[in-house]
Amino acid sequence: MGFLLQICKMLQNRVTQLFDIEVPIVQGGMVWASGWRLASAVSNAGGLGIIGAGSMYPEVLKTHILKCKAATTRPFAVNLPLLYPNAAEHIASIIEHGVPIVFTSAGNPAVWTQKLRDAGITVVHVVSSSKFAAKAQLAGCHAVVAEGFEAGGHNGREETTTLVLVPSVVSAVDIPVIAAGGIATGAQMASMLCLGAEGVQVGSRFVATPEASSHMAFKEAVLASKEGDTKLVLKALTPVRLLKNPFFEAVVASETKGVSTDELAALLGKGRAKKGMLEGDLTNGELEIGQASALISALKPAAEVVYELATDCLSTLNRLNEKYLGQK
Repeated sequence: MGFLLQICKMLQNRVTQLFDIEVPIVQGGMVWASGWRLASAVSNAGGLGIIGAGSMYPEVLKTHILKCKAATTRPFAVNLPLLYPNAAEHIASIIEHGVPIVFTSAGNPAVWTQKLRDAGITVVHVVSSSKFAAKAQLAGCHAVVAEGFEAGGHNGREETTTLVLVPSVVSAVDIPVIAAGGIATGAQMASMLCLGAEGVQVGSRFVATPEASSHMAFKEAVLASKEGDTKLVLKALTPVRLLKNPFFEAVVASETKGVSTDELAALLGKGRAKKGMLEGDLTNGELEIGQASALISALKPAAEVVYELATDCLSTLNRLNEKYLGQK
């Protein structure tokens, strides 16, 4: 317990203060994985848990918010893709039920940020470029997530890596920057802090937890994945990184042929991600996951993931301090 308290004290910064959390670790709001169980587990462990609203109907989101509030007394957030058809209803539910923090993505933050701020809600926007980070700051966002090309789910078309994106965004804004994309270890977290980020958002690592709502078959596929087993596709629609499977091969074949966006949309259809990640259809489903899946080899509870990230981050920083500065 003493070491844990030391970690919490040493990793305090603007991100921990903004969210009122113990360590600057944010769980990604992933579709079909980030329900109330995962969000509450991460928040209870000292990080910031997020409910991923992108795969939820309004009534479903309400249920998850209420269950999360019952499962934790700590702050938690909702991730909301702004292009989602039910975004307005989700915003109403978020305000009605007193969600303290909202992460917005996939849209213009200027549309809803002021309304959320007026309700006393902390707003963070996910960006894939320094240009969009500056716009998010101008719109009134309290912080931004700089999400690099390595990330799973929706991604930037520019394919800027996290290693390049994070320092670019840090230089472009004054608000806190949270690094995302390809982060699954404490050493990677330490490297992001060295680049100027004040926290990390981790998605794929939390998929491989018992609390994630995704299907066990999908979790096992993530654990079995290696380098090169994911690729960014569907850039003509909405860029997404997929684990390679027969559906992925069909997408690549269609893109190689140069089919129209309408044909790609027809191939994608509806419910493809649900089929793969929630129902466990590894043949016909869409399997969204980041490159960090290659670094994940064991299913661990969310609280253990938070603890390992924080302790390994601090150990890495201490080791570098001793090695290069000769200080203990």
